[in-house]
Amino acid sequence: MTITLTQAGKRFGYEWIFRGLTYRFATGTSYALTGPNGAGKSTLMKILSGHLSLSKGDIRFEENGQQVAPDAVYRRISMAAPYIELIEELTLHELVHFHAQMRPFHNGIAPEQVLDMLQLKGARHKAIRFFSSGMKQRLKLALAICTEAPVLLLDEPTTNLDTAGARWFAELLEAHSAERIVVVASNVPDDLRLCTQSLSILDYKT
Repeated sequence: MTITLTQAGKRFGYEWIFRGLTYRFATGTSYALTGPNGAGKSTLMKILSGHLSLSKGDIRFEENGQQVAPDAVYRRISMAAPYIELIEELTLHELVHFHAQMRPFHNGIAPEQVLDMLQLKGARHKAIRFFSSGMKQRLKLALAICTEAPVLLLDEPTTNLDTAGARWFAELLEAHSAERIVVVASNVPDDLRLCTQSLSILDYKT
């Protein structure tokens, strides 16, 4: 799987968030997307996920040398971000099983295994709306990282996590990052320690 940006740019109104970005993301590599808060990291992540379109330039998704149709890109993407909402009326058990019906987990992981990975003892039958912000973030990360998808996008992954939660995230990502495109947008050095390539959004500001 590859994602290729060619002279890509995004603007809102008259303000360019970035432009002139030519870059290629490839399977088997983890990328750090860096830049100060408000610089445009989340905007670029939304473009990579297909949730936003470019104002200028081109983005191309290819799998096994063939272009992926625009309406099929979402099936190749898994994403976690603070601004992504959960179905808060469901319990933890219900949500994990519901997710598995919509987007299967990779490597034969069963929903009950995901529940165990979360390490949220006593919360299986608790409605998500009663979860703390840290518990919700763990859930978002586990669902994204364990989903069967060749592209994994993680925007500010340790937001709302304590030290133990950040360590849990790092271990989970390390165990499930092989043979994928992984993009982590963050300014926290520990979030980026598994990344071997770096892309600064500041290099494409005007």
